[in-house]
Amino acid sequence: MEGSTVTELVAKVDLKAKKRTEKLQKWQGIKRNKLLYLMVLPGFIYFVIFKYLPMGGLVISFQDYQPFLGIAGSEFVGFKHFIRLFSEPTFVMLLRNTLILFAMNILIFFPLPIILSLMLNEVRHRFFKNAIQTIIYIPHFMSWVIIVSISYVFLTVDGGVLNEMLSSIGLPKISFLTSPEWLRTVYIMQIIWKELGWSTIIYLAAITVVDPQLYEAAEMDGAGRLRKTWHVTLPAIRPVIITLLILKIGSTLDLGFEHMYLLLNSLNREVAEIFDTYIYTAGLKNGQLSFSTTVGLFKGLVGLILVIGSNKLAKKFGEDGVY
Repeated sequence: MEGSTVTELVAKVDLKAKKRTEKLQKWQGIKRNKLLYLMVLPGFIYFVIFKYLPMGGLVISFQDYQPFLGIAGSEFVGFKHFIRLFSEPTFVMLLRNTLILFAMNILIFFPLPIILSLMLNEVRHRFFKNAIQTIIYIPHFMSWVIIVSISYVFLTVDGGVLNEMLSSIGLPKISFLTSPEWLRTVYIMQIIWKELGWSTIIYLAAITVVDPQLYEAAEMDGAGRLRKTWHVTLPAIRPVIITLLILKIGSTLDLGFEHMYLLLNSLNREVAEIFDTYIYTAGLKNGQLSFSTTVGLFKGLVGLILVIGSNKLAKKFGEDGVY
């Protein structure tokens, strides 16, 4: 019995010593990389202040929140606003419009930066390649107000460049900006114009770290450019593609307010109204703060569930996933 007691004491002492050593090593690592931690600190503070602390305000989605009473004084109503959200006919329209636009994002826009980065990777003339990259990056730095305004100049019925060209060849003018049939096409084309070039940056960065020996081995086996792209480049950047796809799926109901709000009008509202614009209308215009917070909470929960689910699915198929 005494021998076992001594052994247990020794084991406990060794465990404590091991923990102290691990803590010491952690602190030494922090001191050694203190400049890196200082570089990360502003971003960490930003997320804490502007992303995590405001989450405490989500409690008003379970209240009839009155600003002059505050959170503590407002009446608790449970799931009243959630029931209203799911029972209103507007919910079906919002969900349909949002999902259709998201599907267009995934099926049309998402593959384009991958294709463009693969094409740019094959450009051998450095000046020509840099010139193309600069030109296609520029729209990203323009605000949606500028993008939509330029589109207005081209697409408006009253003096729009495209409609004037149609009129000059005897074709009828098209109401691109007010017609519900054209709203989604205009929306996705503006996204492609603004974000296509910028979205290629990550893929181009991933391509640069592909081992050149793989290309040399494929070339020795008689592979041309297309086969090297298919069998070497694409498999090498697949983890990046999967990660970005998972993050994209997480924003299924979060398409962005500014872009669609600028396209929205009374004639195309039936297909243009999405959750983001509805939150603005219900919350700021109509003063329904609790209800609009409920809509935002619903969006966030759906995004969280989709990220977790798609990440597990990716791991099931042998990919690294996001975490």
